[in-house]
Amino acid sequence: MQQGTPGPTTGGTTAPGATSGTTSGDSGSTTGGAAAPGTNNPPTTTTPAAGANSFTEGQARSRIEAAGYTDVQELRKDEQGVWRGRAMRNGQQADVGLDFQGQVVTGSGTPR
Repeated sequence: MQQGTPGPTTGGTTAPGATSGTTSGDSGSTTGGAAAPGTNNPPTTTTPAAGANSFTEGQARSRIEAAGYTDVQELRKDEQGVWRGRAMRNGQQADVGLDFQGQVVTGSGTPR
């Protein structure tokens, strides 16, 4: 059994890889598949993972927006199971998507 001074409690726990309900500013960088430290943004990648995607269009849009994109348009699920569309970020339009692992895809990379 471990001993020590317990920290403050919030009445619940967060599963590994899950994020809290707080938000922070967008750093504007690609994180190579991991959420940026100190943020709750979804992981981003330029190479999506192909697979059966259970995210709804609304969930895909929300995750893309949480990664710092606005005006998400034309979301369609492609034949590899990746949600793809266009969105604005830092005043520029970009190709975006969401793979089945919940990673936000930047660009139009081919699924692995």
